[in-house]
Amino acid sequence: MSAASCLLTEDQFLCSICLDVFTDPVTIPCGHNFCKTCITQHWDVNVQCQCPNCKKVFNTRPELQINTFNSEMAAQLRQSQQAAKPGEVPCYVCTGTKLKAMKSCLVCLDSYCETHLEPHLTRSGLKRHQLIDPVENLEDRKCTEHDKLLELFCKTDQMCVCMLCTVSDHKKHDVVPLKKEYEGKKAKLGKTETEIQQMIQKRRLKIQQIKHSVELGEEDADREIADGVQVFTALKESVERSQAELIDTIKEKQRKTEKQAEGFIKELEQEICELKKRITEVEQLSRSEDHLHLLQSFTSLKAAPPTKDWTGVRVSPPSYEGTVVRAVNQLEETLSKQKKKLFEAELKRVQQSAVDVTLDPDTANPYLILSHDGKQVKPGNVWKNLPDNPERFDHCVNVLAKQSFSSGSFYYEVQVKGKTKWDLGVVRESINRKGKITLAPQNGYWTIWMMNENEYKACAGPSVRLSLKSQPEKVGVFVDYEEGLVSFYDVDAAALIYSFTGCCFTEKLYPLFSPCLNDGGKNSAPLIISPVNHTE
Repeated sequence: MSAASCLLTEDQFLCSICLDVFTDPVTIPCGHNFCKTCITQHWDVNVQCQCPNCKKVFNTRPELQINTFNSEMAAQLRQSQQAAKPGEVPCYVCTGTKLKAMKSCLVCLDSYCETHLEPHLTRSGLKRHQLIDPVENLEDRKCTEHDKLLELFCKTDQMCVCMLCTVSDHKKHDVVPLKKEYEGKKAKLGKTETEIQQMIQKRRLKIQQIKHSVELGEEDADREIADGVQVFTALKESVERSQAELIDTIKEKQRKTEKQAEGFIKELEQEICELKKRITEVEQLSRSEDHLHLLQSFTSLKAAPPTKDWTGVRVSPPSYEGTVVRAVNQLEETLSKQKKKLFEAELKRVQQSAVDVTLDPDTANPYLILSHDGKQVKPGNVWKNLPDNPERFDHCVNVLAKQSFSSGSFYYEVQVKGKTKWDLGVVRESINRKGKITLAPQNGYWTIWMMNENEYKACAGPSVRLSLKSQPEKVGVFVDYEEGLVSFYDVDAAALIYSFTGCCFTEKLYPLFSPCLNDGGKNSAPLIISPVNHTE
């Protein structure tokens, strides 16, 4: 194409009817150009012969004039559009500019553009050839040993072979037509594609779940921050208020002391003033040398002014003993109230993770007596003859729940009212259930234990003694698997008893219940799995 023609745009060689590059372009009297077929068909279906572009009407059907320039330019444009680009398969037959191949023939082992493909579409002998989408290196489809087309598949050796291979190296092998194996493999690929799509969908769903969890986490974080700011603001205000009250109390005591001292000083100064007046009179009389005057005046000398006995008068510094302690105690009361509110809110949140838990009789020690509904367990006095299956505790009077948990969070409540000993918590699936057991996290046990009345400890390995203000009657157990957290609550007091933190859970967790031994009837009350009544 010349330099001048390069300035022309592709749009100038598009038919306004078919919107494609001109094919056999013709010009009508108004000067507009169209594909010959397009304008002919347009006038065939319309009553008037009208130009589709300028709408000029012709009384008689105009004679179509071949546009040689447009025809040549359109041909060049079509050729430039169809020329094989890097990475595309070129036509084997084209000379000069290689056009893009439309199909490859597996019989001829050549690739053809639209023009050179026509014999394969029209000639009967060539119609039987197998055409596929254009591919490069068709020679690779020949057997390197026999120079024949690879049209069979050896299932024994899992490779493509030619006809001659089946009577030589692959004789008596399981050989099928390439098309059959192709269809089989394609079906497997379809199945694989479906499975991959399902995997992708599951992962997209997991992404949504993770994003949702993050959003929930953000909401929880915002709520916790708001609650924390509210609590600490209240505490800060309480501390500042208590500090101000403490300072005012101390200053008020000091002011009273100062006022008392000022009163004493004023009274003393008045007495000093009166005494000074008297001493002046005495001094004047004592200097007189007139005997008669001294004797006469002495009797008329004013009596000594009344004075106070100041011997026992003291101004003691005010005592501040207990002032700071009382202020701190008052602050502790405020803090205790705030802590109670926090624990109430925390308990309310963890109760949202409540699950239904029932006891598993296959794990129960033979001394234990379970209710029919699996919600109660108490110690008995008789060893029952039960199968010694691997799941059963044979020495420790324990029983596990049927339910297990390996993700997320869960919560349940157990009534311990009336008992003098009990043990509660969670255990991992692989724990030892035979013989004596040391309750500790390293052995797979996260539990708290009431040893005797008002004596509690967390079996943390080493154990931690717990100081509780009141004896719990109902204990809540909360577990966050991913967080590695096991917490125990006094439900009625809305107080945290103890938390195991930083735990690493890799197995299923089972709730554990131990009502301990009967102890001559003193500890006969049952442990009862209670329905969770969400706190208001």
